[in-house]
Parts: sequence; C-alpha cells; structure tokens
Amino acid sequence: MLGNINIEKILFLDIETAPAYPNYEDMPDNFKKLWDKKANRIKKEDNDTPDVLYERAGIYSEFGKIICISVGIVNNDEIRIKSFFDDDEKKILVDFSEMLNTKFNSRDNKLCAHNGKEFDFPYIARRMLVHGVRLPEMLDIAGKKPWEISHLDTMELWKFGDYKNYTSLELLSAIFNIPTPKDDIDGSMVGEVYWKEKDLPRIVKYCQKDVLTIAQLLLKYKGKPLIEDDKVVIVE
Repeated sequence: MLGNINIEKILFLDIETAPAYPNYEDMPDNFKKLWDKKANRIKKEDNDTPDVLYERAGIYSEFGKIICISVGIVNNDEIRIKSFFDDDEKKILVDFSEMLNTKFNSRDNKLCAHNGKEFDFPYIARRMLVHGVRLPEMLDIAGKKPWEISHLDTMELWKFGDYKNYTSLELLSAIFNIPTPKDDIDGSMVGEVYWKEKDLPRIVKYCQKDVLTIAQLLLKYKGKPLIEDDKVVIVE
C-alpha cells in the first residue's frame, strides 16, 4: 500500500478551529442550552461546568468554526504550502472548495491529514453544509464504497489495524526525528490565540507547520528523505 502511494498526487491538509463565539456568555440562548447538554456529557470533573468547558467547543463542528485550512503539494524535493484563512468561515470554505474543484479534481488525487478521517475531513464537510457550500467531489463520500474514497490518514496508516490508541502527530514526529510543529503553540491554545490575542497569522503559521510535518511523516513511512527547509515554499 505505502509503496503504491504517489506522493505528488496528494494534497496534504490541516485545519485549525476555534469556538464559534469568544465566550460562553456570548452564545445565543438556544445554543447555550444545547452546549449545556453537550458539556454535561463530556465533563470528567464536578468543576467542569459548561462555561469552563466552552474553550473546547472548537473541536466540535456544531459549536466551532474553521479559521484556517492549510494545504501542501510535494513536487520532486519541494513542497508548496498555501493557506486559506479569514474571520469569515464561509469565505475560507468557498475558496478551498474552488481550489479542489478546479486544481485538484483528478481521480488520481488524494487528501491526506493526520486523524483526518475522524476530524479534518468530516469537519470541513459539515461546515460546508452549514454554510450552503456545495461539497466538492473529494468530500462528498455519502454512499461511496471505502475503496472509492480518496482519503489518506497518517494516523490510520500508523495503526496497521490497531484501533485502540490515538497517536499524536507530535509523538510520531519525535519517533521519526522530524522537527516538531508544536514549537510555538498547540491545538489547545488556538481558541485563546484567536479570540483573546486576535493573532490569526500566528495560527496560520502553526497550521502550515502541521501540513509540512504530515508530508514529512508520509515520506518517512515510504522510506524517503525529508524535505529540506530551503525547499519549503509558502504561497501567498
């Protein structure tokens, strides 16, 4: 399987998400009640109240929003990375969808993310539906057979059929001696950096590092050399 993957036909992808509102108190009343129910199901301690847990709302597509999608394409020994980011989630999704439909719509192409099948791909698809954005062919998987879905997942590939554990990108980076993308912020900090620090460019940079790391990890899986720093091109 790994030997048959053409890395130049892969769009490496990572998303960053944040709670849809700056604070629990800012939620509309109907969503506040729905979040209260959600928080009651996910709490682990007595002090895990809905307002305390709201900082985690960004990981749920019903209560969060996408603030950045970064993608990368490898060609020879170079990777070109582009990001779609904005406070307007619909703009991100429309621009990303247009790219998939016009520049990456061949049946030979695949999407690749870390834990993408459980998080990135469904999150993007759900938010597109919310905003009335037509699903690109690569994300419209309803009714398709497993072998018809062009999705790769570096975490799933690492499992080799073992579904007991989640293995983080940070841990796999350490195992394979890949420079960590978590040298500034990590996913748990994104909501605060977005809403409180209002530093979206910092989040974009972090997202781009994740895309590079995912590509490097797949190269390691295939026994290929890593992409050198001077071969990483950020496309504006």
